[in-house]
Amino acid sequence: MSARNDIAPSTLGVELAEEGVYVEYTDGREAFYNGVPEPIEGTLHTNPGKDVHVLVTDPTETEGVLVYVNDLKTHDEILESTGVGRLLLDPGEREELFPGVTVQADGYAIDIDADPETARGRVFVFAEDELSEYAYEIVGPA
Repeated sequence: MSARNDIAPSTLGVELAEEGVYVEYTDGREAFYNGVPEPIEGTLHTNPGKDVHVLVTDPTETEGVLVYVNDLKTHDEILESTGVGRLLLDPGEREELFPGVTVQADGYAIDIDADPETARGRVFVFAEDELSEYAYEIVGPA
C-alpha cells in the first residue's frame, strides 16, 4: 500500500435538495449524500470507524470544498482528479480545517467543531460506512 498524504481541496459544485446534498467533482462526476442533514449545535462526535467527509459551502450554497478526514482507502490520484481534499490526523491531534471549522482525532472517532458565521457558509458532515450513512449540519458553536 502506498503512503497517503494531505491533499488540498478544490472548489466543487454543490446543490442542496430536499432529498439530500449533491456534490459535483471537478472531473464532472457527481456524489449524493442521502437525507436531510440533522442540525447539530456544538461539537459533533462521530462514531469510530466511520468515513468522515466535511463539506463547507460558500454563502450562495452553490459551491463548496469537501475534505475526507483520516481517509486511508482513497488513492491520492483519485482525490486530486476529483477535487476532494484529505486531512490525516494522529490520535489526539487537532487542526483547523477551514476558518471556523476544527477537527480532532479522538481515537478512531473524529470530533468536528464549527462556527458557520466564521466559516462564511454552511458546514455539513457526512459519516458513513458499508452499513449506514449519517448526515449532519453544524448550525453553531456550543
